[in-house]
Amino acid sequence: MDTFALVVTIAVALFFTYTNGFHDSANAIATSVSTRALTPRAALAMAAVMNMAGAFLGSGVAKTVSEGLIATPEGSTGMAILFSGLVGAITWNLITWYYGLPSSSSHALFGGLVGAALAGSTTVYWNGVLDKVVIPMFLSPIVGLIVGYLVMLAILWIFRRANPHKTKRHFRIAQTVSAAGMALGHGLQDAQKTMGVVVMALVISGHMTFSDPIPVWVKIVCALMLSLGTYAGGWRIMRTLGRKIIELDPPQGFAAETTGASIMFTTAYLFKAPISTTHVITSAIMGVGATKRVKAVRWGVAKNIVMGWFITMPAAALVAAGVFELVDLVLL
Repeated sequence: MDTFALVVTIAVALFFTYTNGFHDSANAIATSVSTRALTPRAALAMAAVMNMAGAFLGSGVAKTVSEGLIATPEGSTGMAILFSGLVGAITWNLITWYYGLPSSSSHALFGGLVGAALAGSTTVYWNGVLDKVVIPMFLSPIVGLIVGYLVMLAILWIFRRANPHKTKRHFRIAQTVSAAGMALGHGLQDAQKTMGVVVMALVISGHMTFSDPIPVWVKIVCALMLSLGTYAGGWRIMRTLGRKIIELDPPQGFAAETTGASIMFTTAYLFKAPISTTHVITSAIMGVGATKRVKAVRWGVAKNIVMGWFITMPAAALVAAGVFELVDLVLL
């Protein structure tokens, strides 16, 4: 039964990674596709490869997820908490994907884990949740907005006397690099989040300890599922990010992607904070768009997206708590 519970929990974690991939593929490539810098299939293939590569670039975010948010629960109850948290996150991912809202898969996962932990009477490290999740949740969009605005201003000033058509053509090529950077950062951040959950499952089952390095097979399967999900695509969300917030041109797309990638790498390596790629790229697009004129950004769409950010963690937590109560009633 313990082995079966472990296998099921890891399988659900990998399915979450898959939904994360198709839910968040838009983060890396929506701007490149909307500016026609890349064709949709070429962009998705590139993002899938870079997601895979990014998963092997570090383990700080995985450590935060596995050790910094909730106390490691024990036995069958512990496995039920992980299972319920993942189901809560998957459910919210699918709901927001259906409606085309670029909500955060990361915060759905954190909300699910916290909700299931509370339902299972397991300690939640509120300081860890505040420092590593809540504060970055508020700060990263603000930073993305400001940095995106400043990067775009710098581009406008540097190329103020350049031929507009040539500039756009060159930035269309440069977007291939910036989109690859976004996809690499997405793999660095989001594959590690699932690695952290799988590590918790292996620790609960007694197959490893937190002091052990993350097994290579865990990195490979998490990266592979994220890449497969990315290649499956998230066309509904891509339309929202790529065109509904603002119509982007190649220099704007490059500025937004460069901003997003820089913030993701900085937070992963310096702060080991599992930030939301969705929050960062969306706010960067808004900041970049505001340089054209503030009214160019469709703030009504942006407002709906921001509202989704605030309800993601509580909604996933409620679903996860309900799933845990059901599992507890039937199996525990």
